[in-house]
Amino acid sequence: MKKPINATENLVVQLASIVEPLSLPALFPESQPLEIELGCGDASFLVEYAARHPRRNFVGVERLLGRISKLSRKGRLRGLANLRGVRVESTYFLKYLLPPHSAEAVHVYFPDPWPKKKHRKHRLINNNFPVLARQALTAGGRVFLRTDDADYFEQMNEVFGAAEFFRQVATPAELLEIKTDFEAHFNAQGIRTLHCAFQLRP
Repeated sequence: MKKPINATENLVVQLASIVEPLSLPALFPESQPLEIELGCGDASFLVEYAARHPRRNFVGVERLLGRISKLSRKGRLRGLANLRGVRVESTYFLKYLLPPHSAEAVHVYFPDPWPKKKHRKHRLINNNFPVLARQALTAGGRVFLRTDDADYFEQMNEVFGAAEFFRQVATPAELLEIKTDFEAHFNAQGIRTLHCAFQLRP
């Protein structure tokens, strides 16, 4: 039977170690398929998505304290026992904290585009990211991406297109209808969302 969370429970994981992988069974009251959002912002997307899918577990990763605190507050208000947050840098989380091949999906929505050419090396979605995603995903797992930056969108498609172990797939309509905070703001200004998705080949 699912154990409900209480109104004071902190949904942000208190890391016992920054070098040992997380014990996922210890994080959630039920063992269920897992999805990850890297750079979850104020958790607008993830809280709504987790509420719609109580038979899946979700981890939001965000390095900024104010934002990850919002995930915990919003999740408690919705009574989401299937939601947790981790305050850490996204690449570090994939490399060292997420147990290998444990997530069915990785979501990355509106990451910092680092528009200046000299700063593009800081982009999360780079040549190394598909390898990290493959390490994170279960067989047939998917990566869902969104941005408002055309140059970054081109780079996203290029790096995954060059990764022979991924193939491009459609993004489910249900995902697209759930907006992030940044996305709602951009769309209200007439800025459209660019999205793509990739799945691990068999």
